[in-house]
Amino acid sequence: MAPPLTRLTGLFRAGNRDHSPLTSAFSLIICGLLAGVVVAAAAFPVAAISGLATKSGIEAFDSLPTEITVQRTPQNTYLYASDNKTQLAMIYDENRKDIEYREMPQVIRDAIVAAEDRTFFTHNGVDYKGILRAFLNNKNSEAAQQGASTLTMQYVRMAISYSATHPADVVAATEDTTARKAREVRYAMQVEEEMSKEDIITNYLNMAPFGAGSYGVWAASQVYFSKQPKDLTIEEAALLAGMVKAPSAYDPTTEEGKKLALDRRNNYVIPGMVELGFITAEEGEKAKRAEIKVNGKRTPGGCVNTSKNDWGFFCDYFYRWWMDQETFGATPYDRERRLKSGGYRIVTSLDPNIQKSARANVGRYAADGNRNALTVAAVQPGTGHVRALAVNRVYKNDDRGNEPNSDPVKRRAGVRGTYPNTTNPIITGSPDVGGFQGGSTFKLFTLVAALEKGYPLTYDIASPRSYYVSNFPVEPNTTGPCRGRPVYCPANFSSSLTGTFNMWSGFGRSVNTYFVPLEERVGADKVVDAAKRLGIKFRTEEDQRLEKGSSTWGAFTLGVSDTTSLDLANAYATIAADGRYCEPIPVAEIWQDKQKLAAGDPRCGQAIDKDVARAVADAARCPVGDRSETSRCAGSTDPGARDRIGKPVIGKSGTTDGYRTAAFVVSTVQLTVAGIVGDPDNHNTSMQGGGDAWGDPHSEAVNPAVINTLADAMKGKEAREFTPPSEKMITGKLVSIPSVTCNSEADAITRLKARGFQVQVSAERVDSTCAAGRVARTEPGDSTVEGGTVVLRISNGNAPPRPPANGGGGNNGGGGNNDDDDDDQGISIPDIPGLPDIPGFPD
Repeated sequence: MAPPLTRLTGLFRAGNRDHSPLTSAFSLIICGLLAGVVVAAAAFPVAAISGLATKSGIEAFDSLPTEITVQRTPQNTYLYASDNKTQLAMIYDENRKDIEYREMPQVIRDAIVAAEDRTFFTHNGVDYKGILRAFLNNKNSEAAQQGASTLTMQYVRMAISYSATHPADVVAATEDTTARKAREVRYAMQVEEEMSKEDIITNYLNMAPFGAGSYGVWAASQVYFSKQPKDLTIEEAALLAGMVKAPSAYDPTTEEGKKLALDRRNNYVIPGMVELGFITAEEGEKAKRAEIKVNGKRTPGGCVNTSKNDWGFFCDYFYRWWMDQETFGATPYDRERRLKSGGYRIVTSLDPNIQKSARANVGRYAADGNRNALTVAAVQPGTGHVRALAVNRVYKNDDRGNEPNSDPVKRRAGVRGTYPNTTNPIITGSPDVGGFQGGSTFKLFTLVAALEKGYPLTYDIASPRSYYVSNFPVEPNTTGPCRGRPVYCPANFSSSLTGTFNMWSGFGRSVNTYFVPLEERVGADKVVDAAKRLGIKFRTEEDQRLEKGSSTWGAFTLGVSDTTSLDLANAYATIAADGRYCEPIPVAEIWQDKQKLAAGDPRCGQAIDKDVARAVADAARCPVGDRSETSRCAGSTDPGARDRIGKPVIGKSGTTDGYRTAAFVVSTVQLTVAGIVGDPDNHNTSMQGGGDAWGDPHSEAVNPAVINTLADAMKGKEAREFTPPSEKMITGKLVSIPSVTCNSEADAITRLKARGFQVQVSAERVDSTCAAGRVARTEPGDSTVEGGTVVLRISNGNAPPRPPANGGGGNNGGGGNNDDDDDDQGISIPDIPGLPDIPGFPD
């Protein structure tokens, strides 16, 4: 992928010119003059030839190198939106875009010849008369010093500089020595033999520096006159040509520089154009009198200077993605150099219309000055193309006007907050920016793992108000419903969320005490593995530590791991794409030298079985008010999403304790949108309450921002149905569990293992009519998947209380509260690995 290397002498072939010993002799003399050695040569040229131009001298000159291996000059890289016409950003080290000879107007070619080399069309690379004239003039110390480098020699000098691989080589290419001048003359003569005048002047005008960060006539035209070269007038072209001699001195954006530049243009360049017959005297006088407006604004480069500020976070994501791609270089330095100098045309995946909608909806529900960040990401299922990245922040390095940090420790240390200005990748994450907890959106990964293990959608679990888990350890001496016992015991908020649930109703109602026992039976490590296959990354040190011991990460199903809107969107997009995972990618096409590179192609693979993904999608239609293909939904946490979007959808909301974060994902077959709201400076900040928070961060912020973005994107699009799952995924192959009620613990374990089941014994004793120490019941009760886990509940010897006349719950959790935002609010549970200081889960 490196910019191509080429020999100057092989770039452009033209008819060779004569090269005789006499030419070499003259050139050798000229080298001597340049070095100040041949003092008498001007007065006695014949003597000089007969004395200096000996055979050995000519041979020595002819033996100088004539070939230069040169890297292509640095070229601008352009980023465009997915429409291939909306320019997002320009990235460069040197602002340059090479253009062809036919794109350079005659007026700029004429002007540069008049300004720099009036014998250009008649010499063979070296202006002998000019060198003699400069030599004689420069011997008079009172006269202004003159140079005698032709356009060809200047081009050679610049080309050698660009071929340098070390700073010392650049110095050698421009140092004032005899050796350098001799090489330059020799190279120039050879270039003239192998390149046409058209090619030489084209390369020169593409390479020359014009000041204000512009290199080449295309960039100079843009910087100084905001136009393309083809539109330059005589007066503008003459001004640019006159600047090449000393861009800093002739800078027309300064008062003194403009005065000098106009003087050189009017008294030297334009008269030269008249003298050479390029323009008439009348045209010259008119050009001198013409008013000229100079802009002189440096062309914005990089992500901070995107055409629209809300594109900055996407541009930054692209830059970070590029820097991770080894195909663009072995080291980060190589990758950055190629990005800034490779002249790529990159069609990104950003859809400007979806981006506009996402940013508008984010701003509608969370102002830029809000300390809480509302992040939204949109991903296309089946390709991984990132269609939008929006947040209520300004992509800007300058934080001098930012508000105080919401973290008290950082605020006391004088650290400012990340609002409104920041360049932190809070939408996409990085090794230093982990994101926010995803809450119950992570329950989807438990569905995946359970279905893969053979548990069907109809799999029932009797879900209590709180659930005690013996094999997920917690810190000792904790308080809460576990009453100091070292077991994990998550809870639901309302008694209406007790009863028997299956995957449709458990996911639709977001029942914690359905998903924790399901995770327990499947294996927490299997759930974590499913999340990883769907693209969830563990960026924080704490998450990475817990991931290594994932078999006991009991809280994982409730979304205690940090994630980002982008990762969450892409995980659900994988489900929408029938289990085909695609790496999230910010590019659609990458072009260089009119060739499309494979580096921009989607990178996809089957992460989970299609039928498993279809079953997950069927359950995931329930939380967002859609009907599953099997019509088994019974309750919804976000019932209005389907009607607002007007298309078949899947999705889920998620909230962490105390509303420290609120997340929401919704997807059609064609597009997935996810959002999270949280405080990036202080993860303990509640999203519920006064000030910058909301009464309900779901209904008042993240949910409508996500839903409206997807609804806008889907206007006029086909309503595509999700493919229904197979009967196997719905009912599965279940085997009966032998009754071991009132058996001894040892006997029950023996009998169950003999039937191929895995057995766990709950540490929590329960009320039962069986004697203390005997098996009160099994969970599940009647049947489970072949080889599944059976949990033994042991009796405490106390008879259970009589049930109330009208108990809540029932099959599928009917009659319950549909508010996902407070399913478990206010329940206190102990500190557990991965769940620090979290007393309950609102969904």
